[in-house]
Amino acid sequence: MVFELLSEPIRKYIRDKRWEYLRPIQAAAIKKILSSDEHVILASRTASGKTEAAFLPILSKVDFRQSGVKVIYISPLIALINDQFQRIEDLCSYLDVRVTKWHGEASRSLKEQLIKDPSGVLLITPESLEAMLANAPQNVRKLFGAVNYIVIDEIHSFLGADRGIQLKSILARLKPFNVGKALIIGLSATIGELNYGLVKSMTGDEANTKILLDKAAKEIEVNLRYYAAVGPDLPSDLLNNLYLETKDQKVLIFPNSRSRCEEVAVKLKKRSESVKGHPYYFSHHSSIHRELREYIETFAKTNVRYPFSIACTSTLELGIDIGSVDMVVQIDSVHSISSLVQRLGRSGRREGEKSKLLFYATNPWSLLQTLACLDLFGEGYIEPLRPAIKPYDILLHQVLAYVKQFSECDFAKLWSNIRTNHAFLDIEAHELKDIVNWLLKTEMLEQINGQLIIGVDGEYVVNSKDFYTVFKTEPAYKILHQERPIGEMPFSPQLEVNENILLAAKIWKIIDIDHKAAKISVVPASDGKKPVFSGSGGAVHSKIRERMLEVLFEKREPSGMVDDASEALRQLRRDFSGFTIECLEDDRPVLYKDNVVQLYAFQSTLVNRTLAFFFRKLNLDFAYEDSDTSFTFRELSQELPTIFKLSVGLLPDLRTHIADDLEANPSSIAFSKWGEYLPVKYQVELLINKYYDFENTLSFLKRVNLVRIN
Repeated sequence: MVFELLSEPIRKYIRDKRWEYLRPIQAAAIKKILSSDEHVILASRTASGKTEAAFLPILSKVDFRQSGVKVIYISPLIALINDQFQRIEDLCSYLDVRVTKWHGEASRSLKEQLIKDPSGVLLITPESLEAMLANAPQNVRKLFGAVNYIVIDEIHSFLGADRGIQLKSILARLKPFNVGKALIIGLSATIGELNYGLVKSMTGDEANTKILLDKAAKEIEVNLRYYAAVGPDLPSDLLNNLYLETKDQKVLIFPNSRSRCEEVAVKLKKRSESVKGHPYYFSHHSSIHRELREYIETFAKTNVRYPFSIACTSTLELGIDIGSVDMVVQIDSVHSISSLVQRLGRSGRREGEKSKLLFYATNPWSLLQTLACLDLFGEGYIEPLRPAIKPYDILLHQVLAYVKQFSECDFAKLWSNIRTNHAFLDIEAHELKDIVNWLLKTEMLEQINGQLIIGVDGEYVVNSKDFYTVFKTEPAYKILHQERPIGEMPFSPQLEVNENILLAAKIWKIIDIDHKAAKISVVPASDGKKPVFSGSGGAVHSKIRERMLEVLFEKREPSGMVDDASEALRQLRRDFSGFTIECLEDDRPVLYKDNVVQLYAFQSTLVNRTLAFFFRKLNLDFAYEDSDTSFTFRELSQELPTIFKLSVGLLPDLRTHIADDLEANPSSIAFSKWGEYLPVKYQVELLINKYYDFENTLSFLKRVNLVRIN
């Protein structure tokens, strides 16, 4: 019955593709989209046909004979646009509908052709939309004045992120150009129930946004192995086992960092060469040159005959189609359930196949965190995201964008646009005035006859290609072999002539460094060091850390572990067997030994970071990292309960303490690209709302019960 609802050209497409049936999310989406004028979020597992679920009914419903772009497809990645282009173009060819890519790497002539004669479907990134609004608003009305649908792919990647706030603002800024109403269709594989409100807010019309959820789960097969690391490199035994387990299969390997990707790819390749195995070992991350990344993606997608291993970061976590792989390998724990869902979805994409995960831990805490993540994944839990209530940094960026778009405007017009923009519903007029006055003071803006225009210093900022992004990109040197780009790396002291480095799954010797042009010339070499890339691990939610505590103190043996992993968990449990934990929410182990006190907080990254802030303010001698579950104190002069009370006592002067921190260390705001342009008062608020978590930290300090060893 659902099939009959589609237009005849679309039905012909389905018959030509020899589909035996419509998948559940496709059938549900067809009925909903064709019968209503509501925004729709399509949530179903990876490789369940969400793109077609959106486009089959949209293409059946929209009248493409009218002028103007009718459908905008927004993607978080240029690579995903390039990947989806062929699928969407193939589908649209049955209706003789034009499909155009629009991003920094797309054909300029095709863009100009679209402006002259706007029609069909446009594939674009948020940053390209931002650039268009800022630089050519006259084209925006012509292109998007008659848009019927906006499809947002991988919509979960925008939730709780600065790019998500920017995208919400862009969607609001597009509305006045459109003579009708553009309906939003969001696509995602990883929206937990706790994030439904957040994903609905992306449309700016929550009451008229519906979520279609396909709960069908994929069966997974997990093997967990343990090889203790004794230095910075991966254990040789781990790499030997990894080679043997993957040499005859198509696998993605996620080692959690770009440096580790290079180490894995190069060392597996060397092992394969030594036994005359296959040569298809690659690294894939944001520092690899685009052409190389695309070659790897195409090879993985079209190669049927040969096994391969791709050591990758989150660049292959989102929905770029590389076909089905036999197995996913994770080296040390993921930081979120959402990431685990995405990575598992890469394996077992064919009907009836299991998703296979091979996990390696190099320390017992990584093993424990993985067990906690797998537990929560099995329960269908995905951590709630933390929305930014007052995103002052993105507000500042959008103020500059509005003024550039309008050429000039008075404060009343600016405020009228901001207060109706659903990205900034909690912003008050006096806050906007404060920020505008600061931008005037710092000459980012100027005011002439009551009209705001871009100022002297602002011109440099808004005319930079970096203006359209709200995320930071590290300055990097291009790496070239015979003038052909391989990738790029941030400059560091290890980058010296005659030094060897790993990049793009190969070993290179540096033969020349051109600091002025930011270029490094290399030739193949025999042995090299892992590159040093900046960037930190993701934030871990408190639910994961609390489940780690539960796994630590329960008696059951988790499934999927081989002998060494079981022994590592047994040893960790034995180390904590002297603690009597009765309440998993409140009880926390604390170990006293000589002059050292170790507190196992088992709290989220943000709460631990906030606790560290308090302890610094109290001038305590302690060690802690964002990834830690514990704090190590030396020579405490007071008991921890007293320290906790003193920490709570800092709250009345919290903003003063943070402002002092900022003055002593201005890089505290470095997590935010646009935060440094704010007045200090709003930098402080940004740190409170985005970087720390004082609410949950205060709750923890008030309820925690410290448990000593028996």
